[in-house]
Amino acid sequence: MNPELADEIAELSSTLAGVESVLDLPGMRDDISMLESEASAPDLWDDPAHAQQVTSKLSLLQAEVRKVSSLRERMADLPVMFELAEAEDDADTLAEAEAELADLHSAVAALEVRTLLSGEYDQRDALVTIRSGAGGVDAADWAEMLMRMYLRYCENKDWSVEVYDTSYAEEAGLKSATFKVSGPYAYGTLSVEQGTHRLVRISPFDNQARRQTSFAEVEVIPVVEQTESVQIADDELRVDVYRSSGPGGQGVNTTDSAVRLTHIPTGIVVSCQNERSQLQNKATAMAVLQAKLLELRRQEERAKIDALKGDTAGSWGNQMRSYVLHPYQMVKDLRTETETGNVTAVLDGDLDAFVEAGIRWRRSSTPGRS
Repeated sequence: MNPELADEIAELSSTLAGVESVLDLPGMRDDISMLESEASAPDLWDDPAHAQQVTSKLSLLQAEVRKVSSLRERMADLPVMFELAEAEDDADTLAEAEAELADLHSAVAALEVRTLLSGEYDQRDALVTIRSGAGGVDAADWAEMLMRMYLRYCENKDWSVEVYDTSYAEEAGLKSATFKVSGPYAYGTLSVEQGTHRLVRISPFDNQARRQTSFAEVEVIPVVEQTESVQIADDELRVDVYRSSGPGGQGVNTTDSAVRLTHIPTGIVVSCQNERSQLQNKATAMAVLQAKLLELRRQEERAKIDALKGDTAGSWGNQMRSYVLHPYQMVKDLRTETETGNVTAVLDGDLDAFVEAGIRWRRSSTPGRS
């Protein structure tokens, strides 16, 4: 094996060792043993909420350890693959070894980014809300394009998505949509997508084919756990029920099962229409409202701390990315300078480069973020 290749593999192995150190694999294995013992208790499911927390955490830790162990095994096999290709002068084996090296670079880099997700809520599921902004029907269409982009991204990661509410615009697209994303570190990962997304294109809704700039806002907050609560007095809450509806008459219920909750002191409005039962929709909407109120409390506390520190660096979420389809094709993140000309791939959910760069940028900009 040539010295440059050997150095590259050694450097990659060293990077993986650093990741293993940060993750503290012995500590993770100890936690797994403790959780396995707890999960085997006969009375575990007497408290379903606690049982769900135990089993979810156990599953997450086991998956993490398996992933790192698998990468270490593949790393150990890599020099053998190259030596075999060299000894047999086999182009196919060499191509396979080079592909494995490239894949390991990508996997180790992704795992390294994962170690940066150490915030208090980063491991949680995420609630994502997309709202159309300035730009009329183009903005509503843009909001729907963004929702499709994120659903594809989640699908690529094998994350589950539950759509809670969609409010369709009259001509095309969405006024707003809210959905829950369940997966390892879903909130920590998707939180860097929060902010205003700008689209520039020739409007398909303009009969003069003029260029149109439109905006949509993405909000990402962590899902509230069972042990957390924000007290909401009955006189602070207005409950409205209405008939669910979808585009083109699809999904229209014949009963008033959709629920809209308005938190009067803050003006926060939450809707849910994904269940047939009004009670189920109300329970889901209440969970979303709890998450939004908890996030509001966090923002207020953070604002007080930032005011004491004189910190004004917290506005990065606005105008965070531009997607240009005309007169050239380019997606560019305004915080990290990450860019690509393959707009189609990005809109099809290929966001890894942007998300990873965003996580690294956030950590360098706001050390100690929680």
